[in-house]
This record gives sequence, structure tokens and C-alpha cells, in this order.
Amino acid sequence: MTISEATKLSPARPVSVRPLIWIGAITTGTVVTNLFAPQILVGLMSRSLDMTALQAGLISTLTLLGYALGLLLLVPLVDLVENKRLILRTLGCAIVAAIGTAMAPTPLILLAATFILGASCAAIQMVVPLVASMVPPERRGQAIGDVMSGLMIGILLSRPLASLIADSWNWRGYYLISAVLMTVLGCALARHLPTLQPAAKVSYGALLRSFPRLLREEPVLRVRSWTAALVMASFTAFWAAVALRLPDAPFRLDAQGIALFALIGVAGAAATPIAGRWGDRGFARPLLIVSHLLIAGALALCAWAGMIESRIAALSLLGIGAVLLDFGITTDQTLGRRAVNLLQPEARGRINGLFVALFFIGGAAGAAAASAAWSYGGWTAVCAVAATFGVLGFITDIATKTGSE
Repeated sequence: MTISEATKLSPARPVSVRPLIWIGAITTGTVVTNLFAPQILVGLMSRSLDMTALQAGLISTLTLLGYALGLLLLVPLVDLVENKRLILRTLGCAIVAAIGTAMAPTPLILLAATFILGASCAAIQMVVPLVASMVPPERRGQAIGDVMSGLMIGILLSRPLASLIADSWNWRGYYLISAVLMTVLGCALARHLPTLQPAAKVSYGALLRSFPRLLREEPVLRVRSWTAALVMASFTAFWAAVALRLPDAPFRLDAQGIALFALIGVAGAAATPIAGRWGDRGFARPLLIVSHLLIAGALALCAWAGMIESRIAALSLLGIGAVLLDFGITTDQTLGRRAVNLLQPEARGRINGLFVALFFIGGAAGAAAASAAWSYGGWTAVCAVAATFGVLGFITDIATKTGSE
């Protein structure tokens, strides 16, 4: 039996979808914080363990590298292994790795634990498609939007929450709290997750070898991954550079003020359920066009904010720009996930792994572009580069209708 001959998956028992969606949203939002918290905790972690500059730089790098490998090597197991057992075991590894990170006595153990934690965070991308598969296609956008709202809130809250916990306790406290929360959520998932047995009967090697074929055969996956990578590049470019800009005039924010400003972006997560519902009603294409134009317009506001002398006006304008930027980004992400989750049900694990891995590459490119732009032309150059990614997304919308139905 080939992968493409697999039958449609179905749960072993009736499922109450609404509690599953809520638990999925909370789980993804909680787990994803482990990927971005090291970016704010790295200074405290390196000082407490007397790490070299190279070792300190590897903390975030290994966490994200572990996640990328988890997407490509662990998430495809969704198409091969019973889903509930796979998710709970992967989450269990994340809990152990978080405890190991918190208790790490040496730099080497810390780096190994953060790498395993990053890889185990791939459980996020196992939960999202499972929840999506529990609802009919005409409601799938709404379900994905609801779960994605938790994911986006977790991404946006990860840095300020890590900073606040570290200030109140220490960096080890953050990972202990994360382990406790993931344990509680694991118990909830054990109760509410359905048992879902994949129909495909193939080898693990065959799953991995199918990646190029999926990209070649599914234009929706190619186009939606491309625009998702573009908007993720805008997201990381903005948030990587804004912390460098906020301490200077006219904003003049201290570390606590920067953490509070990051909370503004959480409002953008409200776009996820709205985008999902409107996508189900047939408005995906106009929403995608609006989202990419919104990204470009929002970054123009952010660039303008840096030129205003009034501190209150500058902060207000920058805040509005940040919210609109996140609205545009989460809209594209939600509609992209909706589109790819309507593709081959027997390959949903690999499709979601590919989708996230590709937009993850976009995020890395955005961070690199922001660094170069900041060195070359400061804040205005960063905003211009980030807006360019949105414009490229708009050009893609005009050039193709693929995946925008």
C-alpha cells in the first residue's frame, strides 16, 4: 500500500470538539514559549554558568535547530503512529527536557537539554492538525483559527513572560514553571485527545522520502508556505529590531517598558479566529490580499513613529502599527494552515511539518535581514525591509489564486 492509497483517518470514538480546541490552543501557546524565551534569558543563563560567548549564542540556536529537526523528523510520525500516544510521549520529553534545563549544572548539559526541548516542542505541530481533522472541512478554518490564537499569543507573550518570571525569581524558575504547566496540560490531553490511528502502512523512511513529492504535487502547499515564510520574515524582522529601537528617543523605554510593549502585539492574535471563520465562508482570497497590504502599511506607520518628537504620539503610533502588523501576519498564517489542512488527510503530518519548517526558514531570513538593515540604515531600513516581505506576499496574491479558495 502506498502513502497516497491510505484511507481517510477517523477517531476511534466520538469526540467533543470544543474542549479539544480550547485545550489545543492552551497547549500550543504554552509549549511554544520555550522556543522564544531563551532569546530574553540568554544573558542570565550564560552568567550563572560562566558560559563563553560562543556557548551563550548556542542556547537559542540549538533550541530552534532542535525544533526545526523535530518538524522534519518527528511530526511526520503523525502519519505512521497512533496520534494520541505520539503527542503525549513527545510532550513528556519536553517536560523532562524543561526540568533538565532548569537543573543543568554545566553549559554542556544545558545546551543538550535545550536542544531536546526544542525538538520536543514539535508536539505543537502534532496537535494543530489533529484538532483540524476532528471538524468537517467547512468549519476547519474556524477550528484552526481558534488553536492558532493560542499559538500566536504564546509566541508574543514568551519574551515578556520570561523576563517577568526571571526578574521575580530566576531563569531556572521559568523552565520549572513551564514543566509544571506542560504536565497539567498533558493530563488534560490524555483525557480529551481522541485515539487516531493512521491508515497508511509504510516505513518511516518512505515518509521522509515523500517530502519532495508532496511539494511537487501540491501547489497549494508551495504557495501558502511561500507567503507564510514572507510574513514570518516580517514578524521576526520587526520584533528582533524593535527592542533595539525602543530605548532611544522618542520612545525612551527601559527593559520593563519594552516587555510591556511586547504585550501590545497580543491583540493581533484576535485576527486568528476571525480569519478562520471568514476563510470558511469563502473570503480567503480578499483576506490574504488585505493581510499583506496591512503588513506593508503597518510597517510604514512604525517607521513614521520613529521620526516623531512627541513620546506619547510615537509610542501610540508604534503600538497601532504593531497590532496591525500582527493582524496581517496571523491572518496569513491562519488561512495558510486552513488551506494545507484541506489537502491529503493521509499526509497531514508531513504537510504540516513542511509548512511550518518552510515558514520557519522565512523567520530566520527575516532576523538576518533585520540585522543587516539595522547596521546599514537603522530603524527605517528595518521597517522598509520588513514591509518588502509584505509587498512580495501581495504580488503573490495577484499572480496566483492557488490556496486562496
